[in-house]
Amino acid sequence: MRVLVVEDERRLAAALQRGLQAEGFTVDVAHDGPQGLWLAGEHDYDAIVLDIMLPGLNGYRVCARLRASGCESGILMLTAKDGEYDEAEALDTGADDFLSKPFSYVVLVARLRALIRRTGRRSPQVMEFGDLVIDPAGQRCTRAGTEARLTSREFAVLVHLARRAGEVVPKREILEHVWDAAYEGDLNVVEVHVSALRRKIDAPFGRAAVETVRGAGYRLAADGG
Repeated sequence: MRVLVVEDERRLAAALQRGLQAEGFTVDVAHDGPQGLWLAGEHDYDAIVLDIMLPGLNGYRVCARLRASGCESGILMLTAKDGEYDEAEALDTGADDFLSKPFSYVVLVARLRALIRRTGRRSPQVMEFGDLVIDPAGQRCTRAGTEARLTSREFAVLVHLARRAGEVVPKREILEHVWDAAYEGDLNVVEVHVSALRRKIDAPFGRAAVETVRGAGYRLAADGG
């Protein structure tokens, strides 16, 4: 699941990025309104954590412009403590939920997961491809009833392929969705993770769900291989 954090307090933004990455999210960060608006237009996010008091363009305006442009990502706005007017305006401009500062990190993660479940527009909560079952919300994958122990990156690659099952997904698209916008490493990191997936969900069961389409990318067989 890919999340955008738009927060001008750099220490808080960095802490949120580290914490959410540890929870298995892919996280991009923007430190002002215009940058956040641009990133949200360039990438497809499952959720956006949006502060109100931002330089360049405040959170209300960012939210309103995103909704006006057709953005369907779940938006969680960070409001001032006891700021009932902030909360009301956040909802009125198109936010799906809000959280008052200072907030509990545990509550933030729970709110994000709930928000993504409510606004998940691209796939059902549980996806089944033959005997391959993928549960994005629970971060679980089973093959023939046996749980596959995947790393957070491997699981994120699998979910992204599953959401486009039967279609060829370019390596660059996987990289941009599963890693973050600032990643400048080797493209082969995708191949490494796909190979690991095959060792865990295909080879032990005599299946071939994850296919390589030479020169184009990867495809998850809609029948589970």
